[in-house]
Amino acid sequence: MFGLTRAEEKALRRLNTPVKIQDFLDALPINYEKRGFTYLSPRRVLREKKAQCMEGAMLAAAALWLQGKKPLLMDFRTTPEDEDHVVALYKVGGYWGAVSKTNHAILRFRDPVYKTLRELALSYFNEYYMFETGKKTLLSYSAPFDLAKRGTAWITAEHNLDELAEALDFSRHYLLVPTSQRKYLRKADAMEIRAGRLIEWNKSDPRT
Repeated sequence: MFGLTRAEEKALRRLNTPVKIQDFLDALPINYEKRGFTYLSPRRVLREKKAQCMEGAMLAAAALWLQGKKPLLMDFRTTPEDEDHVVALYKVGGYWGAVSKTNHAILRFRDPVYKTLRELALSYFNEYYMFETGKKTLLSYSAPFDLAKRGTAWITAEHNLDELAEALDFSRHYLLVPTSQRKYLRKADAMEIRAGRLIEWNKSDPRT
């Protein structure tokens, strides 16, 4: 299915709940992209056994699609000094949740308890800050980006999926914090910054 080998399909079909998908991604080393930016397909993630956030989100979306769910991504856009983040969306009982690959103690999995996508996006707001200054940086979130509309070749592609990353970046986004309210934002405090600096995988690890 989707051009996957039997072994690849079996590996993804085993991930038949959002929790199992998240547990699988948590066990994967982070992809530090040591040789330059990558956007690995789910096939390449399974083979190379590492992933960064968008790569993890695409693998999660592929696994959800195999279970009959829509393969949806959400992009978080930030101020220029910070980095965007991508999650895979899922819905249970009318409520949204998210599967997220990250190397930090923040920006992680979300249980399906959010009635709207804005609620879900807001749950990431206080976690999105610069470790150096505490400045909160999250600006907007994307509409659900349906990978099913992009065909199936992205699941098994051997090239970097730059075109998908670009399409997601240029997709419709919604402002999360009104410009007039940003002046009232409190910086992350020392304890929050300390917690945010926790990581699972060190760059020196050869698996990353």
